Amino acid sequence: MDLGLADKVAIVTGASRGIGHAIALRLAQEGMHVALVARSREPLEALRREIDALGREAVALPVDLRDPAAPAHVVATTAGALGRLDLLVNNAGATKRGDFLALTDDDWADGYALKLFGAVRMTRAAWPLLQATGGSVISIAGNGGRTGDREFTIGGSVNAALGLLTKALADRGIAEGVRVNAINPGIVETDRFRTRLQRLVAETGVSEAAAYDTMRAAHRVARFGRPEEVADLVAVMASGRIAYLQGAVVDLDGGETRTL
Repeated sequence: MDLGLADKVAIVTGASRGIGHAIALRLAQEGMHVALVARSREPLEALRREIDALGREAVALPVDLRDPAAPAHVVATTAGALGRLDLLVNNAGATKRGDFLALTDDDWADGYALKLFGAVRMTRAAWPLLQATGGSVISIAGNGGRTGDREFTIGGSVNAALGLLTKALADRGIAEGVRVNAINPGIVETDRFRTRLQRLVAETGVSEAAAYDTMRAAHRVARFGRPEEVADLVAVMASGRIAYLQGAVVDLDGGETRTL
């Protein structure tokens, strides 16, 4: 299926690994040119070379989006290097899990600084260019924003805020020609997932397969997700195939979220 994304330009934050890496690569496979944003230069450069081999242009931008000046720099550099902007994927941001009473103000500030305020500033900086192309914003939030978890108070509240931000910006985007949507992944098999799995193995002494089944049963799903599945959904949502999609927050979590 031709998604009509060839020669369009995307910014993907958190692109150095996991879901962000998969999204950037998938968009390049669809013919997009991609600005790659994360804090670590080496994995971004490796991904840039991989995208170059596909015949697409890519630019690696190793910045920390917790810096209030970084988003404007990213957008300006992208426009200068790639000529336009059609899609912003807000994917950057990991938040600390743990006992609510043990989480510090610094833990909370750090969680919000990157995932929420990074997305706010990136979207604000990108908006005029997206208006010019009739482009879109897709934020990768998480299903923890739909269902409370005692060990995920920071991440859950950040994800909930991203969901509401999506709805509010979509309302603006109707009049200004920008589509704004979000995805709530469940647990996805990334490096962070494997770290959690190994921690469970160490704590319980069971095999990795048994630990996986324990986690899967606790979340009441048949399996966990793959980064490529999130990437495929981003590509379709960014395309004109479903341009009526506006203000949607799509659960991609294997059925874990059971509320309306």
